[in-house]
Amino acid sequence: MAGNKKNSNYISAKESRQISRNNRKITKEMEKKRNRKNIPESEYVTQMKNPDNCVEFDNVHTYFFTDIGTVKSVSGVSFDVPQGKTVGIVGESGCGKSVTSLSLMQLVQRPSGQTVEGEIRFNTGEKVYNVVNTPAEVMQKLRGNYMSMIFQEPMTSLNPVFRIGQQVDEVIALHNPDMTKEQIKARTIEMLDKVGIANKEGVYQMYPHELSGGMRQRIMIAMALSCSPRLIIADEPTTALDVTIQAQVLDLLRHLKDKINSSIMLITHDLGVVAEMADYVVVMYAGRVVEKGTAREIFKDPRHPYTMGLMNSKPVVGKHIDRLYSIPGSVPNPVDMPNYCYFKDRCEMCVEGCEGEYPQAYNVSPTHVVSCYRCKEGGTQNGK
Repeated sequence: MAGNKKNSNYISAKESRQISRNNRKITKEMEKKRNRKNIPESEYVTQMKNPDNCVEFDNVHTYFFTDIGTVKSVSGVSFDVPQGKTVGIVGESGCGKSVTSLSLMQLVQRPSGQTVEGEIRFNTGEKVYNVVNTPAEVMQKLRGNYMSMIFQEPMTSLNPVFRIGQQVDEVIALHNPDMTKEQIKARTIEMLDKVGIANKEGVYQMYPHELSGGMRQRIMIAMALSCSPRLIIADEPTTALDVTIQAQVLDLLRHLKDKINSSIMLITHDLGVVAEMADYVVVMYAGRVVEKGTAREIFKDPRHPYTMGLMNSKPVVGKHIDRLYSIPGSVPNPVDMPNYCYFKDRCEMCVEGCEGEYPQAYNVSPTHVVSCYRCKEGGTQNGK
């Protein structure tokens, strides 16, 4: 019986205490380095590899140090968000999409959550910051002014005891200390108007529970865009909205993006939304990027078996099938990842070499990169 328990990832209380002690030691060291006073600018100001990019993720690793082991939520993620473009990030729940965006905002729950390796370069137009090393007081100036996030569930993101106007006012006041109360209110009313709220004066006085899901999502968008950021992170902005409201919210995002010339990181499960909105697509699986390219390349010529599985599991209008395709198997345990391709145990297209170490990233075209041994012959090894 004990042998079976060992095989089923059983951890004794003694082992758990040992893991906790080691984790505290690691996180204490990281927090000590992060909480230093007067960190020199040379430690966190850097240069972009391509000045046309708004954000560059370069080999980012974000881990959670838990009592049962280290959860490698994001493990070596690399992709770019060009200025003025929309990048769609897709993948199943738990693949690391939201943690990637939270790493960029420096909102990963500390001390257990830490970005332990890699660089996230963010271009404000004046300076380039490596977000991984940027001190908290500098990040407070970047968040809201230069990058902002539309969170996944507006009802939990809005404070139920404050009126809508107070909550949007607070965001504007925090980042514009020179504005008077009258100017702040005028700006809030203007933002409510921009996001398509007809009764803007009335909604200003309302509480979140008095609004519908679509209206609350518009409030979140108004808060995110109130300081005209260079980057908008939209974490599943159309979840729990009906189809007509979804279309309105997406049109609104596209329109506002063009108006303030910002970039969008669009995190979603919905491939239809990505096809409509995104210029580039990043496909994530188990904390890694398995395929990335332009939207046309990913939808017209998917190369990774996981991307193909996602495409096949999407219903198609006018095509009759008895049962939708679903990818067999389940995601590997993030505490104990295999040292071969993470998708191998679920893959129906394995080739020679799949039993070897995790595949390199291969360039199928200058913009299309795939981490799969099936592309080894037809592609060149990516230099990143």
